[in-house]
Amino acid sequence: MSTLRVAAIQHDIVWNDRAANFDRLAPMVAGAVASGAGLVMLTETFSTGFGFDDPEFVTEPEGGPSSRFLADQASLHGVWMGGSCPEVRADAPADDQRPSNSFVLAGPDGTQHRYRKVHPFSYAGEERFVRAGTELVTVEVEGFRVSMFVCYDLRFADEFWQLADDTDLYLVPANWPEKRREHWQILLRARAIENQAYVIGVNRVGRGGGLDYAGDSRIIDPSGELLATGGSTETVLLADLSTEHVAAVRDQFRFLPDRR
Repeated sequence: MSTLRVAAIQHDIVWNDRAANFDRLAPMVAGAVASGAGLVMLTETFSTGFGFDDPEFVTEPEGGPSSRFLADQASLHGVWMGGSCPEVRADAPADDQRPSNSFVLAGPDGTQHRYRKVHPFSYAGEERFVRAGTELVTVEVEGFRVSMFVCYDLRFADEFWQLADDTDLYLVPANWPEKRREHWQILLRARAIENQAYVIGVNRVGRGGGLDYAGDSRIIDPSGELLATGGSTETVLLADLSTEHVAAVRDQFRFLPDRR
């Protein structure tokens, strides 16, 4: 069985200014690592804000500055780093250079895993600016089976269910607006309870693109217990996770085998 201390960095984002965000985030990452974290999570579009429809918004190629920041921090501190960024796939056709909303999970050995957000937020016309991903992703992190999603994906329980048998921990970076904050809180907890797995939901704070963001980040255990919660200001959430606890909850309450 494995244990892991995780950190969820709930932060504001300087709009469309990667260098400024890297400068702001680096000391916060260092502080999380100093507190013993072996996995550090940032938000969705941590380096730019959610400005895909902004004419001044600049995307980047896979392996661009945002993923390099994650990889550099992972290597520097000997930890896993995660967050999402707008990346244009290397195989994207010349007539369709829409970026993917890529959740990059970088390991201390230089490994990079990518999950591309499957569900563009059509309510806001996101599909016009962002290419939808097609594959669900689960990777091993320090003995934990970790499945990766992004923001709006949280509303689609069936895909979380598909991965439940092989997942100990779900990661969900987000830019979830304040006006739907109760949905965010309830859905995070529901995904943990129904799949009997840990869930880390990391949301931004502040204002960007005309929207307010309330944070409300959460680290939730397989029974739905709130291990750490964030308010509406920048903060670092910490919690200790255990694969043994996941196994124990699933053994005591054998709900997953009853799915049809």
